[in-house]
Amino acid sequence: MKIQRVTTPARPAEWLEPPGVSGDTGVVLYLHGGGYVIGSPRSHRHLAAAIARAAGARALALDYRLASEHPFAAALDDAIVAYRWLLGQGIAPGRIVVAGDSAGGGLTVATLLALRDRGIPRPAAGVCISPWVDLTCSGKSYATKAASDPIVTHDIITALAEAYVGSGGDRRAPLASPLYADLRDLPPLLVQVGSEEVLLDDALSLGARARAAGVDATVEEWPAMIHVWHWFLPMLDEAEQAVAVIGKFVRARVG
Repeated sequence: MKIQRVTTPARPAEWLEPPGVSGDTGVVLYLHGGGYVIGSPRSHRHLAAAIARAAGARALALDYRLASEHPFAAALDDAIVAYRWLLGQGIAPGRIVVAGDSAGGGLTVATLLALRDRGIPRPAAGVCISPWVDLTCSGKSYATKAASDPIVTHDIITALAEAYVGSGGDRRAPLASPLYADLRDLPPLLVQVGSEEVLLDDALSLGARARAAGVDATVEEWPAMIHVWHWFLPMLDEAEQAVAVIGKFVRARVG
């Protein structure tokens, strides 16, 4: 895997280029998870690289600004600038897929919404892995899956939400909690979620609302899987399988 550190107009990023992949292939703009507070391209490099390999594409992993030093909408602004930078490199929007996990999955949807609302040519698709799209943290699965989710707890994630939007911020703001947004005219979405994670309702509700808005949304609930099980590559067979599905989806959308 070739790794090239670059600086977009706003933020540092990493180009990840699998062997045999040339510069005229598709591009995955990858937005890492971490509750908008932690994480980096380095912490998620292996996952973004695996998706790039599976898709036969390059990945640009963005080091967007983190809360609480840089609250909403800093991360979103960075993602938009990075996408526009890709367009400025001569990459057609139809060759770009925006993808992310957890908070990065929510940021993926928010980015697609912001691009739509600003009249910027939309990418080919979006991929959301265990997306956090409701910062009110009100889904029933926060209670029903609390005992089976070893990673995410209600107390932790509400603290992350406050760090991102601020103590007086609107947690239902559409670009912070895209579950409450008008989802019409978004590109096709692939949503993957584990059956044993507290964000299960976030993902299922996102898929239902997207389909109701006329979006081509595919939602996969993976049995017995936890939050962002993809991250446990290469130790987990289901991680390899889920990434393969993402790769197939990206290949189909970018031609």
